[in-house]
Amino acid sequence: MDLYDILKYLDFANDLALLLHRIQDMRDKTRALQVQGAKVGLKINATKTKLWCIGTKRGDGVMVAGGWIEEVDEFTYLGSIVSKKGGTDEDTQGRIGKARQAFVMLRPIWRSTALTTKTKLRVFRSNVKAVLFYGSETWRLTKELEQKLQVFINNSLRNILQIWWPRKISNKELWRQTGQQPIEQEITQRAWGWIGHTLRRPDRHVVKRALEWNPQGEAKERETPAHLTMYKNGRVGEETPRVE
Repeated sequence: MDLYDILKYLDFANDLALLLHRIQDMRDKTRALQVQGAKVGLKINATKTKLWCIGTKRGDGVMVAGGWIEEVDEFTYLGSIVSKKGGTDEDTQGRIGKARQAFVMLRPIWRSTALTTKTKLRVFRSNVKAVLFYGSETWRLTKELEQKLQVFINNSLRNILQIWWPRKISNKELWRQTGQQPIEQEITQRAWGWIGHTLRRPDRHVVKRALEWNPQGEAKERETPAHLTMYKNGRVGEETPRVE
């Protein structure tokens, strides 16, 4: 089985992504998946299945289980938002929203007088920043997105330290007191850690080979992300059926 055969079927838990060149191929594979699934009592949920096409006009689409699969410009997959623009803008906004919810839920901890600031910061790193930075290793950040992320972090830290107006403190002093790094530096370190972990894998490992895999089978010049090279977010012709 070559690399294309391995990568065109991405299976995670009860989610399956099919990556194919042509819409007709997608119809054939979806039909085959439906037939094989029925043999073991599984069926595709048409309402939870999405079709995503890049570089083609909206066509007749794909039908499954007697219904048409909704064609979308973006969707959430494995907790991250994927879109035709790469998904970083949408994913970042979504991550900030989820991290803010996590922070609010932990309000009793931030207000507790029985816990030290050190303990509160450890909880913040493990329960809030972990939510915020999920999938950040492949983000293509702009200055605007960095600013939004940094503002959320700074406001959260000031809330934990109970720094209210008219008391003032610079961002650098805030980071020093809490042992934090600027957002740009932290995400860059996470990205390098991820790419290093991937490159240390054996040459024939599917994860390492996927870095240079192109679904169209054509070599294209790679753009250089602002903070790292060698990876991009885009995927082509994805359908994400959910098997139940």
